[in-house]
Amino acid sequence: MDSAVARRRTVMPGLGLTLGFSLTYLSLVVLLPLGALLVRALGMPFADLLEVATSGRVARALALSFGAAAMAAVINLLVGPVVAWVMVRYRFPGRRVLDAVVDLPFALPTAVAGVALASLFDAGGWLGSLLEPLGVSVAYTPAGIVVALVFIGLPFVVRTVQPVIQEVDREVEEAAATLGAGRWQTIARVILPTLVPAALTGFVLALARGIGEYGSVIFIAGNLPNRTEIAPLLIVIKLEEFDYPGAMAIAVIMLLVSFALLLAVNLLQAWSRRRLGET
Repeated sequence: MDSAVARRRTVMPGLGLTLGFSLTYLSLVVLLPLGALLVRALGMPFADLLEVATSGRVARALALSFGAAAMAAVINLLVGPVVAWVMVRYRFPGRRVLDAVVDLPFALPTAVAGVALASLFDAGGWLGSLLEPLGVSVAYTPAGIVVALVFIGLPFVVRTVQPVIQEVDREVEEAAATLGAGRWQTIARVILPTLVPAALTGFVLALARGIGEYGSVIFIAGNLPNRTEIAPLLIVIKLEEFDYPGAMAIAVIMLLVSFALLLAVNLLQAWSRRRLGET
């Protein structure tokens, strides 16, 4: 009887209403557009879809998009937790400025970021003029694409890991030290296992953002066919050429590969959380 009264007095609506609203909203915003894309693609002969996917230009663009996104996400996975740790655990002049800079890619239009990075790493830019004599070219190369994706993906890792670091009790680290653990042992056996699920979540978000990124990449990439041409740009080119089946085929390939990658990483994340709970 008491439980029934508690259910009637709950502030939030019940499971049926909230679940129905959530499914309806997701269907209209996410599932319906993706479903329409898949239905149109299924109407194409499989041989045509395979031909588009295996053509040299498309295959290289897809490999560049996914490869650069994965490399940038790995870099952010290594650097993001360090940045989050510094902002949470230390107090220093300019910390709030650094905190705001981390969120800058969220607020900055991607096209503005692309123009800024291209001018910075161009042969005549501030950093490009220093790297060019060393034989290092960033702008208009695949390296420039990775730089742009690192820029737009870093906040996802930092903001995902930062709350977890705030919840890590310093007394746990002190207890490990009193038991004879060194600093690196404490990091490896106490801190890192706690951060792994959140870090993997940030990695997934950065990877997903990088795969479909367009605005910040096209300016620094140079868009050279078979060299620095990304898959989203190739879709736009196909649409401008009125090659709708080709654009649709590339979009479906990106959708399927992205879903497979995200599913694999999410399974890995669930496994790491389960392992953490067992320990």
